[in-house]
Amino acid sequence: MFTHNIDPILFSYGPFEVRYYGLFYVIAFVIGYFLINKLAKERNIPLTKDDVSSFLFYEIIAMLIGARIFYVLFYNLSYYLNKPVEILYIWNGGLSFHGGLVGFIICGYFFAKKKGISFGQLADIVVIPAAIGLGLGRIGNFTNGELYGRITDVSWAVQFNGVDGLRHPSQLYEAAKNFFIFGILWQLKNKKHRNGYLFWVFIALYGILRFFIEFVRQPDPQLGFVIWQLTMGQLLVIPMGIIGLLMVYRLRRKELLMRD
Repeated sequence: MFTHNIDPILFSYGPFEVRYYGLFYVIAFVIGYFLINKLAKERNIPLTKDDVSSFLFYEIIAMLIGARIFYVLFYNLSYYLNKPVEILYIWNGGLSFHGGLVGFIICGYFFAKKKGISFGQLADIVVIPAAIGLGLGRIGNFTNGELYGRITDVSWAVQFNGVDGLRHPSQLYEAAKNFFIFGILWQLKNKKHRNGYLFWVFIALYGILRFFIEFVRQPDPQLGFVIWQLTMGQLLVIPMGIIGLLMVYRLRRKELLMRD
């Protein structure tokens, strides 16, 4: 058993605070900058370092807005209606992956169009560092003591502050899931595939693995009801897994037909 007594604030000076949660995203931004530049060069995608900087700047804003709006609207609307200023407190957690994905797709589509490259080309090199960033974000959730798992008696269970019972550290399971996805994408990146293949592999793996992790994650109280014995979290990722698999199959089939 592990007792969670981690202070989410790394250090503070007066009203100024640096939290682990925000620090992890800064690290993810730096990793993303260098990896996207490296992968763009390897794949002969015409993106300069300034292009990558601009893309990351707009992409992060789009993903944060999308992730926050989705979380506020669908996860805890009544709370934020009473305390609207806290909508801006993203350092306290409360970002939805699905909203962030929508923000990424919209921003990425227009950026790729502006630069004269396909969205698939861009998405393939972005999802690799994105998997790392998502993993770091889940570690940030753990330091915040949020998004914990269901009650359990496993030997590695965690006692979170103010939470009843010992819990699965589902945040760390999700971090491991995202790092695993990164490993798969990293292995595939040097193989020749059609544009968009890595993006859809990411979508498929995320949807499938998240579906199973939901069995040990505490359902969100706002969307925690069960339909057909599935949580809302599972219902949201089922389309991702199915569509991702279909697109991977479709692109792979086209590759095989072209070789014949």
